[in-house]
Amino acid sequence: MSNPPTYTTSQGCPITDAFSTQRISATQDFKSKTPIGPLLLQDFKLIDSLAHFDRERIPERVVHAKGAGAHGVFEVTDDITDICSAKFLDTVGKKTKIFTRFSTVGGEKGSSDSARDPRGFSTKFYTEDGNLDLVYNNTPVFFIRDPTKFPHFIHTQKRNPATNCKDANMFWDYLTNNPESLHQVMYLFSNRGTPNSYRKMNGYSGHTYKWYNAKGEWVFVQVHFISNQGVHNMTDEEAGDLSGKDPDFQTMDLYKAIEQGDYPSWECYVQTMTLEEAKKQPFSVYDLTKVWPHKDFPLRHFGKFTLNENAQNYFAEVEQAAFSPSHTVPGMEPSNDPVLQSRLFSYPDTHRHRLGVNYSQIPVNCPMRAVFAPQIRDGSMMVNGNLGGTPNYAGAYNCPVQYQAPIKASSKTPE
Repeated sequence: MSNPPTYTTSQGCPITDAFSTQRISATQDFKSKTPIGPLLLQDFKLIDSLAHFDRERIPERVVHAKGAGAHGVFEVTDDITDICSAKFLDTVGKKTKIFTRFSTVGGEKGSSDSARDPRGFSTKFYTEDGNLDLVYNNTPVFFIRDPTKFPHFIHTQKRNPATNCKDANMFWDYLTNNPESLHQVMYLFSNRGTPNSYRKMNGYSGHTYKWYNAKGEWVFVQVHFISNQGVHNMTDEEAGDLSGKDPDFQTMDLYKAIEQGDYPSWECYVQTMTLEEAKKQPFSVYDLTKVWPHKDFPLRHFGKFTLNENAQNYFAEVEQAAFSPSHTVPGMEPSNDPVLQSRLFSYPDTHRHRLGVNYSQIPVNCPMRAVFAPQIRDGSMMVNGNLGGTPNYAGAYNCPVQYQAPIKASSKTPE
């Protein structure tokens, strides 16, 4: 067995006794034989520990607070370069490292995994052209098509401001006054509202996106992740029973499966629609409460991803993971879907509040590609060298000051 590590302060100073404190008096307690005088402010070891302890919690996500995640790999299985020029999709067999986080939507961080709620299904692709975040749900539709309604709807999922308790009247009052939510309500109050496992549910883009090929020709798309484990749900009674007996069941289920080598995987498909086809539909392709008929817009296979590695530290990798549909790569872009457009701003904004302005430097959020953005400098927790002495404006490579290559913030490489 290797020797245990030496305890230190946050600054690396060795600690001989992790539990000792400095006291002002040499007088000793008769029984414990320890000093009984007041503490000393100079005791950095104690202050260092307590001060960090007071600050070790960060704000939980305002939605999707409870979740689980794992690392994995995506592999291209079919050529779709006719509709998308993204580099990570340019060759059949090409692999890209990913990180996926599953979550409930409305619950708090300590809520039950088995709650009747949609599930978040977000995947970060560490591509050679930067990070691509596909921020999806396990249902193909949602409750709203107007982004101004989102805070109001989510507030009905939270606690009553007077009682500080969940309030079914708030929830149903909103739904009955906003009938466009009915499609999602029908999903939610079927057994699909209570998945049995994060491994045994599908993921859907919900929103319409635009993908374009090397010629600049574009199509509307909807993406589907289909579970190779099948889709398994619980009855209301089963979900309620599990919420009381094992509220973290799905988190542990995912962890154990990967730890035991039973790696979950999903097949990746895309539906496509041209602009001319969209004009002929009886619904708007920008409406998040609608789905595209599969008979008219069949699924086209393009890849598969597998989750094969658990996080080594939940806080560092899962809690600090930051996803946004605005994190995209050439070949893919958002459509005019108004709810999607609002998410492009809202998600990075909440990351800057929750994790800090330099959230992209946290290892789980670092792009594989070295970042050169001389206009994005300084700020709290700037830890990647800050581009050294490179001038902080575009065009710095033309100035007389010698250009310094940016420090690569991540060692991630595709397999």
